[in-house]
Amino acid sequence: MNNDEQLRTPLFDAMVQLAESKKISFHTPGHKSGKGISTRFRKFVGNKIFSIDLTTLDEIDSLQKPKGVIKEAQALAARAYGADRSYFLVNGTSVGNHAMVLTACDPGSKVIVTRNAHKSVIAGLILIGAEPVFVKPKIDGQLKLTLNAAFDDIKDAIESNPETKTLFLTTPNYYGVCVDLKKIIAYAHEKGIAVLIDEAHGPHLKFHKDLPISALEAGADMCVQSTHKIIGGMTQASMLHARRERVDIDILTNILKLVQTTSPSYILMASLDLARMQMATEGEKLLSKTIKLAEEARTKINKIQGISCFGKEIINKYGLGDLDITKLTITVKDIGLTGYQVSQLLNTKYDIQVEMADPYHILVIVSIGDRRDDLKRLVAALEDIAATENQLKLTDIDEIKLPLFENKPAMSPREAFFAKNRFINVRESAGKICSEIITVYPPGIPVLIPGEIISEDIVDYLNKMIELGGTIDGLNEDNTLIGVVDR
Repeated sequence: MNNDEQLRTPLFDAMVQLAESKKISFHTPGHKSGKGISTRFRKFVGNKIFSIDLTTLDEIDSLQKPKGVIKEAQALAARAYGADRSYFLVNGTSVGNHAMVLTACDPGSKVIVTRNAHKSVIAGLILIGAEPVFVKPKIDGQLKLTLNAAFDDIKDAIESNPETKTLFLTTPNYYGVCVDLKKIIAYAHEKGIAVLIDEAHGPHLKFHKDLPISALEAGADMCVQSTHKIIGGMTQASMLHARRERVDIDILTNILKLVQTTSPSYILMASLDLARMQMATEGEKLLSKTIKLAEEARTKINKIQGISCFGKEIINKYGLGDLDITKLTITVKDIGLTGYQVSQLLNTKYDIQVEMADPYHILVIVSIGDRRDDLKRLVAALEDIAATENQLKLTDIDEIKLPLFENKPAMSPREAFFAKNRFINVRESAGKICSEIITVYPPGIPVLIPGEIISEDIVDYLNKMIELGGTIDGLNEDNTLIGVVDR
């Protein structure tokens, strides 16, 4: 990789040059460089941002058919990440998951998918009509935490479904836990299987030796990354990377034209151009600081009575691949509080907002934007909560079962999603076939997938998550009704 070349930001430069030319605009967007924007909006964010909120113009290229500065910017991203072709995404990593599935799978074909896949992967399977063969990830019973899939389980799935031509993995997962990528990809390729990776939480991995191996370095055929989640992209800005050997690049390009907007945000694309430049030219330095802050915080958190934050020891315990140590999964159940309660306390009492919470944990993402004082405040707040807030003890927290990934399929996801359905009370749904994607969000991993039979344990689990304050996506507004196949 040529670092001098990687200093270039062709798309951003062209946008600035066009904005500074002050040409008269008779095209979209209707605010005309901010002149039509609400005064309150402009007063808060300033004027310049609106001057680069542009549409497809000769000077700044077209995302649907790039042949100028967008093409150049995507080529720089491909060289930085080690891809044959890279694409800017403005609909988030979700649209990248859709595109990968639609490119690599055929209607009716079997696809091996780890069951901790994001709901957007399931949406892709519904769109194409492929049949998932799910691999259950490892679950730590003591932590009550979903980890990731082990090599032996994926190998068994491949051997049991020799006709399969596609394997879809999610790594790292939300908690930074990675599969053994090199071993799995080598075995899959030996069997003629293309490997697709939801690497939403891994756009930084390529740029530091102390982080897990990235999907492309491990030999993946396609991967999609949330540039906005971890490094310097703006929210909704992601990238998809592909290699030609097992992927038809022309098909992938055409699929993206179908699923991406025809009115992309140039501000989001500019942030991708700049985020790539930043990582390629100073990523190692920035990430060294990030890793140091995360490890210092982990050590201090593990000294707090009743609170813990696991490290790489959990990887060896389950034979997984690696851990992204910039993720801090903080277990709080031993102080008698739920993760939801701790998250709320941090927000309302200490002005600290975490990435997510579940009944037992909070998740903290440490990134290049964090400072030492930020982590000090977090540790101090956790120390205070552990010492003073245990009067909120939830006595039955240990009674929560984790019935995830045990659901029995009765129909394919596409068949169930498009079948005639009706909505019934969640408490009366056991034994029925789910017609919706039901997730506790975040992280957006489906509790139920269309076509799966709703068990009594799942009903109990959903009711408990509602009681504890979890956000359930896929139920109606007041979390009382669930969609089932009407038969």
